[in-house]
Amino acid sequence: MDVILIPLLQIVNVAIDLYIWALIISAILSWLVAFNVINTHNRFVYLVLDFLYRVTEPALRPIRRVLPNLGGIDLAPLALIFMLWFVQGVIMQLAMQIR
Repeated sequence: MDVILIPLLQIVNVAIDLYIWALIISAILSWLVAFNVINTHNRFVYLVLDFLYRVTEPALRPIRRVLPNLGGIDLAPLALIFMLWFVQGVIMQLAMQIR
């Protein structure tokens, strides 16, 4: 059982890392769009923004409902990153106990 479980936990850990990077990139691109640094009429930029929105928004929407509105500051990505770091810590502890 350990032969299957430890690599599976490692894959989950890598998937969480990739999702955290997607959240960071999405936040940075949203700032660049807000300050008109990048052009959203460019097809590639639009596809990247649309993909990141579709990937990150389902997880961010419930957090945004709970967090207070701070005007132009969105703390939902930061809160989600902290939650994902907590889950990663739990996964690492679980993997250490299995070994």
